[in-house]
Amino acid sequence: MSGMVLRLACTTALAAQAVLVPAPAAAAPDPQRPGAGPQRTVSQLLTDLQQLYRQAEKATETYNATAEKLKRQRAAVARLDGELARTRLALQDSRTDVGRLARRQYQSSDDSLGPYVRLLLAPDPQHALDEGHVIGELARAQARTVTRLTATEKQRDILARLARKALDTRLTLAEQQQKQRDDVRKKLADVERLLASLTPAQLAAVAALEQRGVTEAQQKLATSGSLPAGRLASPEGALAVRYAMDQLGKPYQWGAQGPGAYDCSGLTSQAWGHAGRSIPRTSQEQWQRLRRIPLSELRPGDLVVYFPEATHVAMYVGDGKVVEAPRPGASVEVSPLASNPVLGAVRPDQAPVTEAR
Repeated sequence: MSGMVLRLACTTALAAQAVLVPAPAAAAPDPQRPGAGPQRTVSQLLTDLQQLYRQAEKATETYNATAEKLKRQRAAVARLDGELARTRLALQDSRTDVGRLARRQYQSSDDSLGPYVRLLLAPDPQHALDEGHVIGELARAQARTVTRLTATEKQRDILARLARKALDTRLTLAEQQQKQRDDVRKKLADVERLLASLTPAQLAAVAALEQRGVTEAQQKLATSGSLPAGRLASPEGALAVRYAMDQLGKPYQWGAQGPGAYDCSGLTSQAWGHAGRSIPRTSQEQWQRLRRIPLSELRPGDLVVYFPEATHVAMYVGDGKVVEAPRPGASVEVSPLASNPVLGAVRPDQAPVTEAR
């Protein structure tokens, strides 16, 4: 989104590649062509483009969130399947033990005489007592085995129900993910159609208007004292920044987490992952689950989150700038912090650092 239309003259082809769906049969009507309906001002065109990109990125982050849930659900299904398999083996062993103990007790007992009569008639009463003790131990062992068998059967039934439920959830998430993928592609196609409808003069005018808005927003942050100064990165933050900066020039691709392409949260999550800290995958989760900090306390490696719905994220690199994967058709780049409407900032790590003097 930063510098969103500075390269719009070549963005149409790039957007078509990123969308991965056939181009529309007919472009949207040219607003400057007679009979094409009401003409839109440059400001309206910029607003339309920004809204379309924002909708596309929101759909992308929704897709990413479902993809993360699906990944966790696949792991849960595999774990439950493994537990169920082990429980079935334990159940088979318990049943074997029960059968063996039952046969041993049957062979060691004499049902024709009661225990007291056998003891009185035995040539060696002490031997009979010992034998009775052994038989009693066998009976108690059998009782324990039967109890274990019953518990294992219950556990098997519970695990079987959980495994079926987990599989149903996985299938539901997969279907949901497919619908969200289609939604992203549709919204990106809408962007492509609008870009294809603009003349070179319109593209240049929209680019100039956007750049002017970014410059004014950046100056406002600076004069308000919201931009930080002189803060050093933590060791982990420095590693995250280095990784993100090494990705400069790689293309934006929705749902991508590298190494060849990234979307906005794919870049930030991978950068911090390579720094040794796992953070949530999506911009919304990063905003919700990481510690929030004032903009004035930003240090390199911290994340800046944009828009009320937290649908875009970038990494602060210092000097009032961020590194980001901005949008379809663009590449990972360094942009002014105020390239988009700022929601707030979060810090993935808690390592203390010394401020620069």
